[in-house]
Amino acid sequence: QVQLVESGGGSAQVGGSLRLSCIASGDTSGIIDMSWHRQAPGKEREFVSRIDRVGGATYADSVQGRFSISQDKAKHTIYLQLNNLKPEDTAVYYCKISTWDMTTRRTYWGQGTQVTVSS
Repeated sequence: QVQLVESGGGSAQVGGSLRLSCIASGDTSGIIDMSWHRQAPGKEREFVSRIDRVGGATYADSVQGRFSISQDKAKHTIYLQLNNLKPEDTAVYYCKISTWDMTTRRTYWGQGTQVTVSS
């Protein structure tokens, strides 16, 4: 089992910045990738960014060039730097981790952290 705790959400103005953190605990030995997703009111959850264990990162087109994902493997933590925020970035942001134990792939989600962007 893996537990995830997100933090760093809050309110920001258009053009502002926030930094989200996601700390994994428990059986972290099988982590193969970590990612961020978000869900705006009335919309489906969507992919934001992903980072693999060797640091390869991918981003949704809507955040490319504004958001940056990073990791501290020793601390089992990933970060999402949100820059040049827009009102459409308002959502609950969720951390997701995938693990692999040679037979089974498992997925874990955090509880989410709210990001609100106002003009």
